[in-house]
Amino acid sequence: MKVTDTVDPLIEVIDIQKHYQRLCAVDGVSISIGRGSCFGLLGPNGAGKTTLIEIIEDIIDPTGGTILYKGASRASQFRQEVGIMFQQTALLSFLTVAETLQTFSRLYDNTETVSHLIQLCHLEEVKDQLNDKISGGQKQRLLLALALLNRPELVFLDEPSTGLDPQARRNLWDIIKTVKSQGRTIVLTTHYMEEAEKLCDDIAIMDKGKVIARGEPQELIQTHCKRATLSVPKEQFPKKPDNLQGFINERGDRIQIRTENVNAVVAQLLSMGVDMHGVNVKTPTLEDVFLKLTGRSLRE
Repeated sequence: MKVTDTVDPLIEVIDIQKHYQRLCAVDGVSISIGRGSCFGLLGPNGAGKTTLIEIIEDIIDPTGGTILYKGASRASQFRQEVGIMFQQTALLSFLTVAETLQTFSRLYDNTETVSHLIQLCHLEEVKDQLNDKISGGQKQRLLLALALLNRPELVFLDEPSTGLDPQARRNLWDIIKTVKSQGRTIVLTTHYMEEAEKLCDDIAIMDKGKVIARGEPQELIQTHCKRATLSVPKEQFPKKPDNLQGFINERGDRIQIRTENVNAVVAQLLSMGVDMHGVNVKTPTLEDVFLKLTGRSLRE
């Protein structure tokens, strides 16, 4: 796959490969990530996305290919200019939230103030709490604050909202949106399709070591899952519908109509005198795209 055209790329991934004996984890992936964007990398378990991200982060070396940062090979300052929020990080239980941020700030040359990060990540109420006494959502916000300590230009977020309840997840999303609004570039991996759809400007879907789809969330939906589904109670459905613009299926006590033109079908149903109470409309989502492209079978 060729490098996707990006007006101002911060990261360019060119023909990256990673082999482990007989396993090809990453198979010639080429992508570019624009400055100030939120780029999402999605894929089922074993797709190769974690390996690719660790190569971009300079944690592991590729078997072949090139990574460019700001148009050149990654130099020593790369690690000073990136922040990484790992999916799992062990924190010292005898330190408080504020002490943890102060301790980690000593690892960098250019740091954000601890007070600013506590405010940004909504940690005011727990700043004096020990790390093992805070909730899961509070811990994730602390890990995000740690990733932002060095004022990074590029932020990697690995499954940032795993295990969070819906309220805590949306709170974290709001913080991530604020971080992006500051001009930072974000690389996000997630299994929550709604998260990717809400946060990402650009998405690549990987499977079996390759990028199999790339684009903006709505672009991917329009390309791969054009049809919406209308569900009508069977007793409200006409015996002989007039040439509805869609495919009709019977599912239990409901009639389903799959169509690319929801407005036309609704207009036809109204003209037939169908009571629209109880009629549901499901439009395609990024999850539908993901399942269509990668399959529905469970992967360990």
